[in-house]
Amino acid sequence: MLGKLAGWNDTIAALATPHGVGAIGVIRISGAKAIEIVDRLFTAKQLSGQPSHTLHVGYLRHNGKILDEVVVALYKAPRSYTGEDVVEISCHGSPFILEQVLNALIACGARLARPGEFTQRAFLKGKLDLTQAEAVADLIASNTEASRNTALHSMRGGFSKVLQQLREQLIQFSALIELELDFSQEDVEFADRTRLYALVQEAQATVNALLQSFQLGNVIKNGVSVAIIGKPNAGKSTLLNTLLNENRAIVSD
Repeated sequence: MLGKLAGWNDTIAALATPHGVGAIGVIRISGAKAIEIVDRLFTAKQLSGQPSHTLHVGYLRHNGKILDEVVVALYKAPRSYTGEDVVEISCHGSPFILEQVLNALIACGARLARPGEFTQRAFLKGKLDLTQAEAVADLIASNTEASRNTALHSMRGGFSKVLQQLREQLIQFSALIELELDFSQEDVEFADRTRLYALVQEAQATVNALLQSFQLGNVIKNGVSVAIIGKPNAGKSTLLNTLLNENRAIVSD
Protein backbone atom coordinates (compact mmCIF):
# COMPACT_ATOMS: atom_id res chain seq x y z
CA MET A 1 0.00 0.00 0.00
CA LEU A 2 2.76 2.46 0.95
CA GLY A 3 4.53 1.75 -2.32
CA LYS A 4 1.55 3.15 -4.23
CA LEU A 5 1.58 6.43 -2.34
CA ALA A 6 3.57 9.25 -3.90
CA GLY A 7 6.51 10.34 -1.79
CA TRP A 8 6.83 7.17 0.31
CA ASN A 9 9.29 5.22 -1.85
CA ASP A 10 12.05 7.79 -1.62
CA THR A 11 14.76 8.26 0.98
CA ILE A 12 14.60 11.22 3.35
CA ALA A 13 17.24 13.05 5.37
CA ALA A 14 17.08 15.76 8.01
CA LEU A 15 18.91 17.23 10.97
CA ALA A 16 17.72 15.36 14.08
CA THR A 17 19.31 17.74 16.59
CA PRO A 18 18.47 21.44 17.16
CA HIS A 19 19.81 24.05 14.76
CA GLY A 20 22.78 26.08 15.94
CA VAL A 21 26.36 25.50 17.03
CA GLY A 22 27.01 22.50 19.24
CA ALA A 23 29.54 19.77 19.93
CA ILE A 24 27.58 17.17 17.96
CA GLY A 25 24.94 17.35 15.24
CA VAL A 26 23.03 14.24 14.15
CA ILE A 27 21.63 13.76 10.66
CA ARG A 28 19.08 10.98 10.16
CA ILE A 29 18.47 9.22 6.85
CA SER A 30 15.57 6.80 6.31
CA GLY A 31 14.36 4.86 3.29
CA ALA A 32 15.11 1.97 0.99
CA LYS A 33 18.31 3.63 -0.31
CA ALA A 34 19.53 5.09 2.99
CA ILE A 35 22.48 2.70 3.33
CA GLU A 36 23.32 2.87 -0.36
CA ILE A 37 23.40 6.69 -0.29
CA VAL A 38 25.60 6.90 2.80
CA ASP A 39 27.91 4.24 1.35
CA ARG A 40 28.74 6.67 -1.46
CA LEU A 41 30.07 9.15 1.09
CA PHE A 42 31.42 6.95 3.89
CA THR A 43 34.78 5.56 2.78
CA ALA A 44 35.84 3.58 5.87
CA LYS A 45 33.83 0.44 5.03
CA GLN A 46 30.78 -0.82 3.15
CA LEU A 47 27.83 -0.29 5.46
CA SER A 48 25.62 -2.60 3.41
CA GLY A 49 27.73 -5.54 4.59
CA GLN A 50 27.60 -4.58 8.27
CA PRO A 51 25.12 -5.94 10.83
CA SER A 52 22.27 -3.80 12.14
CA HIS A 53 22.58 -1.76 15.33
CA THR A 54 26.31 -1.11 14.93
CA LEU A 55 28.49 2.02 15.05
CA HIS A 56 31.22 2.87 12.56
CA VAL A 57 33.85 5.63 12.59
CA GLY A 58 35.33 7.19 9.48
CA TYR A 59 35.40 10.10 7.05
CA LEU A 60 32.62 11.39 4.82
CA ARG A 61 33.89 12.41 1.38
CA HIS A 62 32.08 14.08 -1.49
CA ASN A 63 33.56 15.09 -4.83
CA GLY A 64 37.04 14.22 -3.54
CA LYS A 65 36.70 16.49 -0.50
CA ILE A 66 36.59 15.40 3.14
CA LEU A 67 33.42 16.73 4.76
CA ASP A 68 33.95 15.53 8.33
CA GLU A 69 35.05 12.65 10.54
CA VAL A 70 31.86 11.06 11.81
CA VAL A 71 30.25 8.21 13.71
CA VAL A 72 27.64 6.33 11.70
CA ALA A 73 24.87 4.35 13.42
CA LEU A 74 23.25 1.64 11.29
CA TYR A 75 19.70 0.34 11.78
CA LYS A 76 18.41 -2.09 9.19
CA ALA A 77 14.72 -2.61 8.42
CA PRO A 78 12.47 -3.53 10.08
CA ARG A 79 14.43 -3.05 13.34
CA SER A 80 14.46 0.73 13.24
CA TYR A 81 12.38 3.69 14.38
CA THR A 82 10.67 4.10 11.00
CA GLY A 83 10.62 0.42 10.05
CA GLU A 84 12.86 1.28 7.08
CA ASP A 85 16.64 1.22 6.73
CA VAL A 86 17.88 4.09 8.92
CA VAL A 87 21.35 5.64 9.16
CA GLU A 88 22.23 8.30 11.73
CA ILE A 89 25.39 10.33 11.14
CA SER A 90 26.90 12.07 14.17
CA CYS A 91 28.94 15.00 12.84
CA HIS A 92 30.72 17.85 14.55
CA GLY A 93 28.07 20.44 15.34
CA SER A 94 29.13 23.21 12.97
CA PRO A 95 26.11 24.48 10.99
CA PHE A 96 28.38 24.73 7.93
CA ILE A 97 29.48 21.09 8.21
CA LEU A 98 25.92 19.87 8.76
CA GLU A 99 24.71 21.81 5.75
CA GLN A 100 27.51 20.37 3.61
CA VAL A 101 26.67 16.81 4.69
CA LEU A 102 22.97 17.32 4.01
CA ASN A 103 23.73 18.78 0.58
CA ALA A 104 25.93 15.77 -0.21
CA LEU A 105 23.18 13.35 0.84
CA ILE A 106 20.67 15.18 -1.35
CA ALA A 107 23.11 15.13 -4.26
CA CYS A 108 23.37 11.35 -3.85
CA GLY A 109 19.62 10.80 -4.03
CA ALA A 110 17.98 11.71 -0.73
CA ARG A 111 15.51 14.54 -0.18
CA LEU A 112 14.85 16.76 2.82
CA ALA A 113 12.26 15.26 5.16
CA ARG A 114 9.03 17.10 5.82
CA PRO A 115 8.31 18.13 9.45
CA GLY A 116 7.43 15.04 11.47
CA GLU A 117 7.93 12.69 8.51
CA PHE A 118 10.13 10.19 10.36
CA THR A 119 7.40 9.64 12.96
CA GLN A 120 4.77 9.66 10.21
CA ARG A 121 6.60 6.84 8.44
CA ALA A 122 6.90 4.95 11.72
CA PHE A 123 3.11 5.22 12.08
CA LEU A 124 2.42 4.11 8.50
CA LYS A 125 4.80 1.16 8.89
CA GLY A 126 3.01 0.05 12.04
CA LYS A 127 5.92 0.79 14.38
CA LEU A 128 3.74 3.25 16.35
CA ASP A 129 -0.01 3.68 16.66
CA LEU A 130 -1.61 7.13 16.49
CA THR A 131 -1.52 7.79 20.24
CA GLN A 132 2.14 6.80 20.41
CA ALA A 133 2.99 9.01 17.44
CA GLU A 134 1.28 11.97 19.09
CA ALA A 135 3.11 11.21 22.35
CA VAL A 136 6.46 11.70 20.56
CA ALA A 137 5.68 15.40 20.07
CA ASP A 138 4.44 15.67 23.66
CA LEU A 139 7.65 14.10 24.97
CA ILE A 140 9.81 16.48 22.94
CA ALA A 141 7.82 19.45 24.26
CA SER A 142 7.70 18.24 27.89
CA ASN A 143 9.21 20.63 30.43
CA THR A 144 8.17 19.02 33.73
CA GLU A 145 8.51 15.57 35.27
CA ALA A 146 4.75 15.06 35.13
CA SER A 147 4.47 15.89 31.42
CA ARG A 148 7.48 13.70 30.64
CA ASN A 149 6.03 10.73 32.53
CA THR A 150 2.64 11.16 30.85
CA ALA A 151 4.20 11.23 27.38
CA LEU A 152 6.43 8.24 28.15
CA HIS A 153 3.42 6.27 29.39
CA SER A 154 1.60 6.91 26.10
CA MET A 155 4.70 6.15 24.02
CA ARG A 156 5.08 2.80 25.77
CA GLY A 157 1.52 1.89 24.78
CA GLY A 158 -0.28 2.53 28.08
CA PHE A 159 -3.08 4.58 26.50
CA SER A 160 -3.27 2.21 23.52
CA LYS A 161 -3.84 -0.78 25.82
CA VAL A 162 -6.82 0.94 27.44
CA LEU A 163 -8.32 1.70 24.01
CA GLN A 164 -7.74 -1.90 22.94
CA GLN A 165 -9.55 -3.18 26.03
CA LEU A 166 -12.46 -0.83 25.33
CA ARG A 167 -12.62 -2.04 21.73
CA GLU A 168 -12.74 -5.67 22.85
CA GLN A 169 -15.53 -4.90 25.33
CA LEU A 170 -17.59 -3.20 22.62
CA ILE A 171 -17.00 -6.01 20.13
CA GLN A 172 -18.10 -8.57 22.70
CA PHE A 173 -21.20 -6.52 23.49
CA SER A 174 -22.01 -6.17 19.78
CA ALA A 175 -21.61 -9.92 19.24
CA LEU A 176 -24.06 -10.74 22.03
CA ILE A 177 -26.62 -8.23 20.70
CA GLU A 178 -26.32 -9.59 17.14
CA LEU A 179 -26.77 -13.12 18.43
CA GLU A 180 -29.97 -12.08 20.19
CA LEU A 181 -31.26 -10.31 17.07
CA ASP A 182 -30.53 -13.32 14.85
CA PHE A 183 -32.79 -15.46 17.00
CA SER A 184 -35.33 -12.78 17.90
CA GLN A 185 -38.18 -14.95 16.60
CA GLU A 186 -37.22 -17.81 18.88
CA ASP A 187 -38.52 -18.01 22.40
CA VAL A 188 -34.97 -18.41 23.70
CA GLU A 189 -32.54 -15.95 25.25
CA PHE A 190 -29.08 -16.63 23.86
CA ALA A 191 -27.47 -13.55 25.38
CA ASP A 192 -26.84 -13.43 29.10
CA ARG A 193 -28.56 -10.26 30.30
CA THR A 194 -26.27 -10.02 33.31
CA ARG A 195 -23.23 -10.12 31.05
CA LEU A 196 -24.72 -7.50 28.75
CA TYR A 197 -25.30 -5.10 31.64
CA ALA A 198 -21.80 -5.79 33.00
CA LEU A 199 -20.23 -5.05 29.60
CA VAL A 200 -22.10 -1.73 29.35
CA GLN A 201 -20.96 -0.73 32.83
CA GLU A 202 -17.35 -1.72 32.09
CA ALA A 203 -17.37 0.30 28.86
CA GLN A 204 -18.88 3.34 30.62
CA ALA A 205 -16.29 3.13 33.39
CA THR A 206 -13.47 2.93 30.82
CA VAL A 207 -14.80 5.92 28.86
CA ASN A 208 -15.22 7.99 32.02
CA ALA A 209 -11.67 7.15 33.11
CA LEU A 210 -10.37 8.21 29.68
CA LEU A 211 -12.28 11.51 29.87
CA GLN A 212 -10.84 12.26 33.29
CA SER A 213 -7.33 11.33 32.20
CA PHE A 214 -7.67 13.64 29.18
CA GLN A 215 -8.60 16.56 31.42
CA LEU A 216 -5.72 15.83 33.78
CA GLY A 217 -3.33 15.35 30.87
CA ASN A 218 -4.39 18.69 29.43
CA VAL A 219 -3.56 20.39 32.71
CA ILE A 220 -0.19 18.64 32.89
CA LYS A 221 0.61 19.50 29.28
CA ASN A 222 -0.65 23.10 29.11
CA GLY A 223 -0.62 24.13 32.76
CA VAL A 224 -3.20 26.21 34.62
CA SER A 225 -3.52 29.99 34.54
CA VAL A 226 -3.39 31.35 38.09
CA ALA A 227 -3.80 34.96 39.24
CA ILE A 228 -1.97 36.06 42.39
CA ILE A 229 -4.09 38.87 43.80
CA GLY A 230 -3.59 40.88 46.98
CA LYS A 231 -2.92 44.24 48.55
CA PRO A 232 0.34 46.11 47.81
CA ASN A 233 3.37 44.71 49.65
CA ALA A 234 1.38 41.65 50.77
CA GLY A 235 4.04 39.26 49.49
CA LYS A 236 2.77 38.49 45.98
CA SER A 237 6.20 38.84 44.34
CA THR A 238 7.85 36.80 47.10
CA LEU A 239 5.32 33.99 46.60
CA LEU A 240 5.78 34.07 42.81
CA ASN A 241 9.59 34.00 43.07
CA THR A 242 9.43 31.11 45.54
CA LEU A 243 7.20 29.10 43.21
CA LEU A 244 9.48 29.82 40.24
CA ASN A 245 12.59 28.80 42.17
CA GLU A 246 10.96 25.56 43.30
CA ASN A 247 9.90 24.79 39.74
CA ARG A 248 13.45 25.39 38.47
CA ALA A 249 14.81 23.06 41.17
CA ILE A 250 12.36 20.30 40.14
CA VAL A 251 13.25 20.67 36.44
CA SER A 252 17.01 20.64 37.15
CA ASP A 253 16.66 17.50 39.29
